[in-house]
Amino acid sequence: MSSSFQAPKGISEYVPPRADLLYAVREAFAERARLAGYGYLELAVFEDTNLFKRGVGESTDVVSKEMYTFTDRGDRSLTLRPEFTAGVLRAVLEHGLHKQGALPVKVWTTGPAFRAERPQKGRYRQFYQLDLEAIGSEDPAVDAEVIAIATGWYRALGLTQVRLLLNSLGCKRCRPAYRALLQEFLRGLDLDEATRERIEINPLRVLDDKRPAVREQLVGAPLMADHLCGDCKAYHDRVRELLTGLGIAFEDTPTLVRGLDYYTRTTFEFDHPLLGAQSGIGGGGRYDGLSEDIGGPELPGIGFGLGLDRTILALEAESESGERSAEFTPKPRCEVFGVALGEGAERRVFDLVAELREAGIAADMAFGGKKLKGAMKDADRSGARFALILGERDIAGGVVQLKDLTSGEQTPVPLADTTSTLKERLSR
Repeated sequence: MSSSFQAPKGISEYVPPRADLLYAVREAFAERARLAGYGYLELAVFEDTNLFKRGVGESTDVVSKEMYTFTDRGDRSLTLRPEFTAGVLRAVLEHGLHKQGALPVKVWTTGPAFRAERPQKGRYRQFYQLDLEAIGSEDPAVDAEVIAIATGWYRALGLTQVRLLLNSLGCKRCRPAYRALLQEFLRGLDLDEATRERIEINPLRVLDDKRPAVREQLVGAPLMADHLCGDCKAYHDRVRELLTGLGIAFEDTPTLVRGLDYYTRTTFEFDHPLLGAQSGIGGGGRYDGLSEDIGGPELPGIGFGLGLDRTILALEAESESGERSAEFTPKPRCEVFGVALGEGAERRVFDLVAELREAGIAADMAFGGKKLKGAMKDADRSGARFALILGERDIAGGVVQLKDLTSGEQTPVPLADTTSTLKERLSR
C-alpha cells in the first residue's frame, strides 16, 4: 500500500534508475567546469524578494507572475529562487570574491529553482538547473569560453540535435535609440492592455512573446542587430569568430531576446527540436549592468542556466528516435554482487564487499540470509557484471566462486586475489 501523500503538482522528481542518469549528467558537467577553472558554489535556496525584483526585472513574467514569495516570522519578504544568476552575483559581492584574485571570478552551481507555472512536460514548478558564471571581465573570449563549455557538455552527453542560437542585444549606448524605434513600431499593433504596458517598461520583452497572434504582428519589427553601435558590432563579430574557430556551429537569430531584463550584448540559447513546445534546453548571456542594479560596483559578467530536466528529456528523445551519436550511460551502481551461503560466509562476504569498495569497485551484497536462488535474483536485478558466491566449502578451500553474470561462466578465485582479479576483469 502506498502512502496517502503525493508530491505537489508540478514537481520534478527523480528515482533510480532515472536518477542515476541525472546524477551522471551533472557529474559530467562538474568535470568540464573544473577543467575550465570554475569553482563550485552552494547557495541559498531563498533570497530577499527585492534581489529578484531589481535583478531579474519587475516587467518579466518571472517576477510579475511566477515567483513563490512568502513572508517569514521576521516579517521579511523572501522568495524561492526562480533563477540563479542574481543569487550567484549577490554571493560573489557579499563574500568579496571579486576582490580576492584575478578577474573574472569563475563559478558554477546546481540545484532546484522554483516558478509557479502551469505544469507540463518539460515545464515544472520545481525544476533543476546547472548554472555557470564568469564575473568581472568584458572580453569576447570569455563569452566564447562560456558557450564552449556548454556546447562541449552537450557533445559529451552524445546529443546530436542541439542548436545554438546567437544574438546581441547591444549596450546602454546603442539600445536607447533602438528601444524608442521599437516602441514606435509596437504602439501601432493591435495588442492587449498588459502587452501595451510592457511596451513602455521593456519593449524587448514583447519580442519574446510566444502567442501566435502577437508573433504574426511582429513580422517586420526593427531588430537590434541592425542598430548595434560600432563597439557592440565588433564585440559580437569577435564572439562569432572565436566560436567558428572552435568548430562550434551557431545560428544568427536576431529575434532572440530571452526572458530576463538584465541581458546585454551576447545572448544565446540552446534549442532541441525533438522536445516540441519546450525546446529551449538552456541559455544565457551577458549582464554588464546587473551588479549596479543590485547595489554593487560596476562588474560585467556572463553566464548561463542549463535545464537538467530538459536535457534528460532530450537524451531520452534522441535515444528513442535513434538520433544519438553515442549512448551516455551512468556509472553502474553495482559492478560486483556478493552472495553468502550460510551464516559463516556472511561475515567474509561483508568484508570482501567493503574491500572492493575501498578499491573503487561498486559492490553490494544479498542481505537477510537469502538462499542461493533468491540471492542470485538480487544479483541479476543489481545490474552487476559479476557475482561473488561464497559457501562454507569455499572458505575451507580459501577460494570464492566468481560468476560472470553475462556469460554464466563460473570460476574459483583465491580469496586473497579477489580484488586484483576483479580489477583486471572489469578493466577489459
